[in-house]
Formats: sequence, structure tokens, C-alpha cells
Amino acid sequence: MMNYQKYKRFETISLKDRTWPDKHIEKAPIWCSVDLRDGNQALVTPMKLEEKVEMFQLLVDLGFKEIEVGFPSASQIEFDFMRVLIEENLIPDDVTVQVLTQCREHLIRRTFESLKGLNKAIVHIYNSTSVLQRDVVFNKTKEEVKKIATDGCELVKSLCNEFDGEVILEYSPESFTGTEMDYAVEVCDAVMDVWGASKDKKVIINLPNTVEMDTPNVYADQIEYCCRNFKDRDRVIVSVHPHNDRGCGVAATELALLAGADRVEGTLFGNGERTGNVDLVTVALNMYTHGVDPELDFSNMNEIKATYEKCTKMDVQPRSPYGGLLVFTAFSGSHQDAINKGMYQYHERKSQYWEVPYLPIDPSDLGRQYEPIVRINSQSGKGGVAYVMDTVFGYRLPKAMQADFSKIVQNISEAEGEVSPERIFDTFNKEYIENEDPYKFIRQKLIDISEENTEGYERRAEVTILDHGKERTIVGYGNGPIDAVKDAFNKNGYIYAHLLDYSEHALTSGSSARAAAYVLLRAKGDAYSEWGVGVHANITTATIKAIISAMNRIYKGLRTRGK
Repeated sequence: MMNYQKYKRFETISLKDRTWPDKHIEKAPIWCSVDLRDGNQALVTPMKLEEKVEMFQLLVDLGFKEIEVGFPSASQIEFDFMRVLIEENLIPDDVTVQVLTQCREHLIRRTFESLKGLNKAIVHIYNSTSVLQRDVVFNKTKEEVKKIATDGCELVKSLCNEFDGEVILEYSPESFTGTEMDYAVEVCDAVMDVWGASKDKKVIINLPNTVEMDTPNVYADQIEYCCRNFKDRDRVIVSVHPHNDRGCGVAATELALLAGADRVEGTLFGNGERTGNVDLVTVALNMYTHGVDPELDFSNMNEIKATYEKCTKMDVQPRSPYGGLLVFTAFSGSHQDAINKGMYQYHERKSQYWEVPYLPIDPSDLGRQYEPIVRINSQSGKGGVAYVMDTVFGYRLPKAMQADFSKIVQNISEAEGEVSPERIFDTFNKEYIENEDPYKFIRQKLIDISEENTEGYERRAEVTILDHGKERTIVGYGNGPIDAVKDAFNKNGYIYAHLLDYSEHALTSGSSARAAAYVLLRAKGDAYSEWGVGVHANITTATIKAIISAMNRIYKGLRTRGK
């Protein structure tokens, strides 16, 4: 048995009159990317200077207006990156860079050295306030820990007098979720008092879920408590920085926004220490699927992923929400069928709102293609195969034919695993379209005989085929093209008598348009039936080729059965 008794829950507040459960997210927060700092420090191989520049440009292109670019006092490469951004004029006027430093004098001074020549910056200072860290790391009292924070703030304030640009102060009580809430508020208010915070000179108070210690509702209670109890809420921009130790980073962030947070710090795809930071792609696109403008642009997800993976040398997990390779796929037959029908109805109805089963977002909004939505394996059904044939290759298989073809594909998938769209189409061609043995179409001629025929027929069909390698022309009569062709085969001893099903549709548009015809034939004197498919620019020719395709399949099927 696992020794669960060695753990205990951190006792925090009990907010009986919480209001956040009745709220909805109605607008985007202020977003701050920490990919270049928190995300970078968590990489096995941290980004090189040129990779940092490329990642910074990606974040700018996505629409981030606040970007934490590093910890300039921590290493030379961090310092040099800050200088490159400034000296090469890479920071747009509407983007504010953020730098992080502990509340330690030499680190704060070094940080300001990196900022020379910058018009505006967020200086983010922090120290840990939790019960555990006060005890085992610092061995300091509450007052001593608070003084670390206020002394750091005093130094930043004094250094601003020597700095030509504007400084926005951000303060984080690190390990906030393991801190007594009244004490966290006390420390933050003390920092704001030293800074001289006001409605016109706001301080960013970042309340990090440094280690995710409890369920998301508890974090929301903590955020709402602080929002209520700060001395002056109007002088605060409340920021959250959730980690994902319990796998609830996104949920914790969303509930924190309901609880009053104004700002979110996180990373693309959740990169970060341990189990990572909150995934900003997921939080933003969750809003998008509720009709809220996230104010970030993820419309080219494939390029975003490519740049992210190149710079971080990490892969986006295949099931990662919105960005993963497999999130717009369905292997289940029932899912495939529902997606197929939903997509058809969405386009047929010209719907204002996206409502497709199993797809909470339109993949095309993210620059993703419809082709990968359905993936075919042994669990797939007729709907998935039909969807691939329709959306990828333009063949709208009759419903009754879908089951016939899906059995063929399923046999392949059971032997080989997943079947690619190309393999599906090649199989379709081989089974139905290129099936030319023992009968092969050569040419046809349809003649209108309505005025000259005393027996009442309107059409004469002359069909030339190869029959077991020998050319043969057969003639039939009927009131329409199909009827006349059917008569030609029946009169001349061929093996079918009944056309059970028929459909057709255009494959392409324009002068070189082709049509596909589908027929279901039943063998003469037998219940055995087979589908055939024909493709040609002339729909009558396509139909004749479909009939011959079905005849060939019946011929082979009967031989297999010993008839």
C-alpha cells in the first residue's frame, strides 16, 4: 500500500460567501508570456541567443503586449539578450518587456544595468512568503520576510531616479498558495505603500500558484479573498501565475479570472518547471470557443508549433488541446459518423454558429486542415471511411455502399494498423474503378431512335467491351440510356439482371469536369450483389463503366463461391 498518511492538506481560507461561481469569463485578461524566462529555464538545453530572438518575434506576432524576456542578473546570456532587444530596436512600441529579479540588492542593480536605453519596462521582484519556506529555507519571522519585500521595493524605487524610462513595478509573494492569506495581503499592501501605488500608478501584484497545492476552487477563493481585502483594489493589477503540479493549471486560471484576476502569466503549450506553467494556448482558445475575443492570434497553429518546437527542442504532445497532432482526429466509428454529418449540415445550412459533434472549434480557424480530422484504424466505421473519401478525394459514396467499402478498409487496418487516406484511395481505385477483368470498357454510342422505332424505344445503346480479352460490341434498347445499356448486357448473356441502386455526382467543376457513377447490381438467378464505380467526363460513360465494374466484382465473387 502507498503511504498516503505522510501527506496532509495545507489549511487555507474558507470563503463562505464566494461570488466567483456565478460569473463568466467575458473578456480577455492582460496576457504576459513567460516563455523566455520561466519556460526557458525549464528546458534541458536553454535557448541560444538567436533562438530567443526568434521566440520573441513569435510572441510579438501572436499579439502579446507584455513579455517576460529573462532574468538578466542570473547569467550573461540573459543579460546579453536584453541588450540585443534594446540595441537592435526589436521591441515594438506597443510591447512592454518584463524582467525578473529576486529582492536582493546586487541582483536588482544588475537588472537595471540591462535596461539602459529602454523607454518602458516591468521590473518584477519577488521573495517567498510561504509558511514552509519561511521555516526551512529562510528561518525568518513574518516581519523579516516582509522587510525583504519592502527593501527590494525601496531599492527599485530609488534606482528609478537614475533610469530615463518608465518602470512598472510587479511584486510576487512566491509560494503564495502556501502562505496565510491575511499575511499575503499584508505583505502586498506594504509593498504598494512603499511604492506609492495609486489608481494612476498601479502595481502588478502577481499571486502565483508556484506549486499547485489544492483544487482550482481553492485557488479561486484565495484570489477572491485578496481582491476583496487589498487596502485599495483600484491601485492593483491582480495577476496570476499558475503552475500545473496537479494537472489543473488551466482550470485554476479560469476560476482565478472569475474570482477577479486581471492578468495571466503563462507559456505556450504549458512549458515550465516540473509539470509546467499554465498553457496559454488552451486558456485563450477556450475563451474563443465561447465567443470571447482572446486578443491573441493562433490562426496559424502549424507554424506556431514549428517555431516553438525548433526553439525549445520540445515536442507538442499529440493530445495537447488545440495544437496537438491528434486533437482533430477521430478513430471511433460513431465519432467519425457524427463529425461527417455535422460538417455536412454546418455547410449545408450556412450556419452562423459552429456546431459540429466532437469538435468544439473549427480546425480551419487555427489553420488546420479537415483531412486529418478522421483517422482510420480497426476501430473506425463506415462514416470515417466515407468522410475521408468525400472531404479528401471528392467521392460521395452512397450510404449503402459505405458499409461495403469500409469492410475492405477494416480488413487492411486489422492487418496493418492505421490506414492513410492515400492507401484508402488506392484501395478504392483498385477495387472499383480500375477493376477491368474479365470485362473492360472501350467505347459507347447512344442513338436517339424515338422517331424511327415502331416498338416505342427511345434509345439504342452500342457498347464495345473487351470480354476475356476479345473485343465485342453489344446492342440494347430502352427508354433511357441506362435502360438501353442494361438491355444490351442482359440480351447478350451477361451475368446481371437487376440494377438495385444508382447515384451520380460531379467530381470537379469546369470544362474538364468528371462525374462519378455508382451502381449496385444483383446477379441473375442469385441474391448476390456488388457495387461498381465508374468515372468519366461523360456521365453515361461513367455509368456504363460502373456497371462493368460491378459485373467484374460479381464475376469474381461468384467464382470465389464456386458458382
